[in-house]
Amino acid sequence: MPVEGPTVTVVICAFTEARWDDLAAAVASVAAQTLPVAETILVIDHHPGLEARARSAFPHVLVVPNEGPRGLSAGRNTAVAVATGDIVAFLDDDARADPKWIESIVRVFERPDAIAVGGRADAAWEGGRPIWFPPEFDWVVGCTHRGMPLDRAEVRNVIGCNMAFRRTPLQRSTGFSLSLGRIGSVPLGCEETELCIRLRRDHPGSVVVFEPAAVVDHHVTPDRRRFRYFLARNRAEGMSKSVVASLVGADEGMATERDYLRRVLVRAVGQGLREAVAGRPSGAARAMAIVLGLVAFGTGYVQAECRRRLVGPRRVSA
Repeated sequence: MPVEGPTVTVVICAFTEARWDDLAAAVASVAAQTLPVAETILVIDHHPGLEARARSAFPHVLVVPNEGPRGLSAGRNTAVAVATGDIVAFLDDDARADPKWIESIVRVFERPDAIAVGGRADAAWEGGRPIWFPPEFDWVVGCTHRGMPLDRAEVRNVIGCNMAFRRTPLQRSTGFSLSLGRIGSVPLGCEETELCIRLRRDHPGSVVVFEPAAVVDHHVTPDRRRFRYFLARNRAEGMSKSVVASLVGADEGMATERDYLRRVLVRAVGQGLREAVAGRPSGAARAMAIVLGLVAFGTGYVQAECRRRLVGPRRVSA
């Protein structure tokens, strides 16, 4: 029997028909949950053709157009405004939820201090993981990376493809920042980071919880296996983190990243180099990718900081 609990709205945002098969799989995975959801909202980002196709294909889903400017943040805010569930969960249009995804999320919200819950996102690599791609950087493809907690734990922020919030504080907030977030295929982000920090500030004593039992599989397309994308995503992340730091302060905006650098990445580089000395060249490739990824991140951060100080606050762009 399904567990009793609060009602849940699931939100999926889509912007292109090129992901149609993934979108259909995402919608189907929500319908197959062991704990049925109250409603599924599909937000279409300024694409009338996709909107019409979705209305026809998913009669059980509330399909709505993005009422704001193009981009993921405005699309999510559109859904939040009309959501009715006690909890609002977000699933990417190229992710498939495990049947117990919602059940696992709702169980964490039994904690009265939990204001947001994030789950695990496993990479479903189309074509296989490149030998040079370090697991510590799986966040680049929107997935849970090495160094994240293995058990339920309090964290600073959730990951965008698998996250949930209590509806009331989310609706009372200003929502996802339009200064951040992906537009189309431009690899920006961090809107969920800024939102989690802001919600905790607005609700003292509240916590954000990572629940690894709440699992989704996130499709990684061949274009995201390219080293060029890896560097571009790291640069974009640096730019986005500069905006987050300007909105919430550098201490909270970058504290997790500094800890991760010291605790995980330095060790990963050393491990890769040791593997290379032992005759496994893939170790050297991963170590080099980590170093170049950090350089790209730092470059994006510095570029955004210089731009912000010269022209003032504006939406980050790649």
